Amino acid sequence: MPHSGGRVSARLPDFPWDQLAPYKTRAAGHPGGLVDLSMGTPVDPVPPLVQAALADAADAPGYPTTAGTPELRAAISTYLTDRFGVPEAAAVLPTIGSKELVAGLPGQLGLGAGDLVVIPEVAYPTYAVGARLAGAQCLAADSLTALGPRRVSLLWLNSPANPTGKILPVTHLRKVVAWARERGVIVASDECYLELGGAEQPVSILHPDVSDGDFTGLLAVHSLSKRSNLAGYRAGFVAGDPALVRELLAVRKHAGLIVPTPVQAAMTAALRDTAHVDAQRQRYDRRRELLRGALLAAGFGIEHSQAGLYLWATRDEDCWQTVEFLARRGILVSPGAFYGPAGARHVRVALTAADTQIAAATERLAG
Repeated sequence: MPHSGGRVSARLPDFPWDQLAPYKTRAAGHPGGLVDLSMGTPVDPVPPLVQAALADAADAPGYPTTAGTPELRAAISTYLTDRFGVPEAAAVLPTIGSKELVAGLPGQLGLGAGDLVVIPEVAYPTYAVGARLAGAQCLAADSLTALGPRRVSLLWLNSPANPTGKILPVTHLRKVVAWARERGVIVASDECYLELGGAEQPVSILHPDVSDGDFTGLLAVHSLSKRSNLAGYRAGFVAGDPALVRELLAVRKHAGLIVPTPVQAAMTAALRDTAHVDAQRQRYDRRRELLRGALLAAGFGIEHSQAGLYLWATRDEDCWQTVEFLARRGILVSPGAFYGPAGARHVRVALTAADTQIAAATERLAG
C-alpha cells in the first residue's frame, strides 16, 4: 500500500515560525544577545496557588472526566458570571488549551466539503488551519456585506485580537450576532485575551448586551495561558450554546480529548483567584507602554494595540524588511504576513518577555 503521509502536510501551510529561523540567528548574534518578542509565550511564573493545586491532585490513577469535574465546571461558570457578566445558563466544557479547539472546532462540529468558514482579514493562522483540516473552505473577510449571498457555516471573531490588539465594540458584536442568527451561522468568539483589556474592557459575545441572554449558535473560547501563565499546562475551555457544547462533548468523549485531572484541579484554583490575574495584567500594561513609547520614538506607527499581548507596528514597508531591521538590533518579531495578506506591512511585537528584556529592547530601539 503506498505511503500517504504527505496528504496531511499537503493540506496545511508551512508552519509560519519556521521561516523566522535565519532572523532569529541574526538577532542572537547581537552583542547583547537575543530579545525574542516574536511569540506570545508567557515567561512569568505560574502562580504558587496553581502549582500547589496541581501537586495536590497529582495522585490521579483513573481516567479524567471529559466534561470536567463538578468543581471545575462551577468555577468556569462563576468566573464567567462574576468577571464578564455571562448568565449561568451558558454550558461549559474544558479543553486542552485553546489551540486544539480552534484547530478542531470545524471538524468537531461536523463541517466539511461545501461548508464555508469566515475568519478575520488579519487573523491567528489556526482559524484557517481548522477549516483546512475539516476539508471546509475558508474566506478572510471583515465586512459582512462583502460576504454577499454566500452560505456561511462558521464565523470566527477575536477580541481583543491577535495580532492587532483591536477590541470589537458591543455594537459590532451585536451586528454580527444578528446577521448570523438570520442565516443560521455559528459564531465562535476567540476570547483568550479578554482579561488583558488594558485601559478598555472588552465584552464577551455571551454578555446579555450582545446575546440578549440567548446563547443559540454562540461559542466563546477561553484560555488560561495568558491570564494565568498556564501555557505549559494546556488549560482552556469553551462556553455558550448548550446544544453545541453537548455536540462537542460527545465528539471529544469518542476522541479522548480530555484535560488531565491534575490540570483540571489547577484550572479550578486559577479561576477562583483574581489577584494573580490583576498583577499579570499590570505587568503587561507596563511592558506595553514601554515598548509603545520606544517604537514610536524610533519612527514606527502603531495601530489598534489597545489590549492583549501585542503591538501592531509598521514602518510602512514590507514586513520582512522590518523584521530584518529589528533583527540587526537583536530583536525578533513576527512578520504581519503570518496573519494574512492584509498584514504585509506590519509586524507583531509581543509583550511576553521579562522586564529586563523589554528594557533591553527599548534601549536598542533608541540607539
